[in-house]
Amino acid sequence: MSVFEKIKEIEAEMARTQKNKATANHLGLLKAKLAKLRRELLTPTGGGGGGGVGFDVAKTGVARVGFIGFPSVGKSTLMSKLTGTFSAAAAYEFTTLTTVPGVIQYKGAKIQILDLPGIIEGAKDGKGRGRQVIAVARTCSLIFIVLDVLKPLTHKHLIEKELEGFGIRLNKQPPNIVFRKKEKGGIAMSASVTLNHLDLDMVKSLLSEYKIHNADVRFNCDATVDDLIDVIEGNRIYIPPIYVLNKIDQLSIEELDIVYRIPHAVPISAHHEWNFDDLLAMMWEYLALVRVYTKLKGKLPDYSAPVVLKGTACTVEDFCNSIHKAILENFSHALVWGSSVKHNPQKVGKDHVLHDEDVVSIVKRIGT
Repeated sequence: MSVFEKIKEIEAEMARTQKNKATANHLGLLKAKLAKLRRELLTPTGGGGGGGVGFDVAKTGVARVGFIGFPSVGKSTLMSKLTGTFSAAAAYEFTTLTTVPGVIQYKGAKIQILDLPGIIEGAKDGKGRGRQVIAVARTCSLIFIVLDVLKPLTHKHLIEKELEGFGIRLNKQPPNIVFRKKEKGGIAMSASVTLNHLDLDMVKSLLSEYKIHNADVRFNCDATVDDLIDVIEGNRIYIPPIYVLNKIDQLSIEELDIVYRIPHAVPISAHHEWNFDDLLAMMWEYLALVRVYTKLKGKLPDYSAPVVLKGTACTVEDFCNSIHKAILENFSHALVWGSSVKHNPQKVGKDHVLHDEDVVSIVKRIGT
């Protein structure tokens, strides 16, 4: 029996199994088996294959945004209007066949935009080119899920299901579970919160499915079976999405009011270039980038070319490394102007966390 057939068999068994306390253990084991089979299907063993022609794109800029959607929802038109990069667009399905890269300059930051080929239902199971498309999506800092506004919820749920099946978690934080394998001592489980979905027997049976018989597991959140499987698998990617609801020129004012209530969404018209400002503003907010301006001693700050850092790595040390790694060798301290300090300027060390639009002047050690 092929891996694909095994997946279908387990999914069918899960569908016909009633959800209650008596079957919770059995369903948990089925989910673990399903996760293992998906990993086997999507990361095949053996040589050859590769990523497919046109799918491996060199990373440029400080962040990468991927356009994902079903065929002919306007991804190519949107990318052409945003970046000036030509991506084939037509009124029939599957116009884009490879990954088309482009670059957008926004608030001084260089952001790479990828127009990915339209995915189809069953992409997570290897259908069509879905595997390569979603594999590229895993490398993105942010995903634009482009939807036809006339059927947003239908396509939205299908795309979310495909991405979830490939280990991409949308609008979620990694579960606060500490998992550590050890050589002996069995399974030791502890929790700092009340667990409503898991108990020791279920945790043991799940770990046994992965042939893990000695481990320490600590739960700092009310985790589910899916959360524990994600931690054991260890290959999940947590990416924020923005739902781009295209073709709003076909809606009435009343319908548009309803569409505006969908969370994490921006209604636009790629053809008429409507609402691009809101889309770019939300992109910037979700990317959480930090612009830092340089200042030489005795001169005004250089506001023309900011150093752009990721919100998760924006210390003075990160700032120095992004310019040149040799700067830290002679580093004494930094003078900072901006919202991250109480006084302007303030003397700080390399561990100081910078805020957006801070100004930094690096001071070298005397004698260097």
